[in-house]
Amino acid sequence: MTDWEGLRAPDAAAIEALARAALASLPVEFAGHAQDVAIRVAEFAPDDVLDELQIDDPFDLTGLYDGIPLTEKSVSDQPGGPDIVWLFRRPLLDEWAARGNVTLAELVGHVVTHELAHHFGWSDDDIASIDRWWE
Repeated sequence: MTDWEGLRAPDAAAIEALARAALASLPVEFAGHAQDVAIRVAEFAPDDVLDELQIDDPFDLTGLYDGIPLTEKSVSDQPGGPDIVWLFRRPLLDEWAARGNVTLAELVGHVVTHELAHHFGWSDDDIASIDRWWE
């Protein structure tokens, strides 16, 4: 039996470290294109983002790609900052606890990979055709 006394939930730095490990394990053909994507961790998605995505429960969004997919980028684009993969700590921890059958590293790695797929120009339907994670 685990002694839960003194244990704390992983903080933002721990989640970011797991995300960076997931990036480091990408296949070579994807790693180069992913190196310019920033990783950011927040407790929850901002209300305006949830409203835009029509998400009522902030625990329903574990990650988000914020940028212009590679398939849509142009040399004439004015860079406004790096593309970002956002990870939302509390929803991630909630999903991890609810699942009970994956490690936190596996869940964070999955979310990072899913959001990077958007960076590569994949839609949610494209991703779902090869990754049925929710099953």
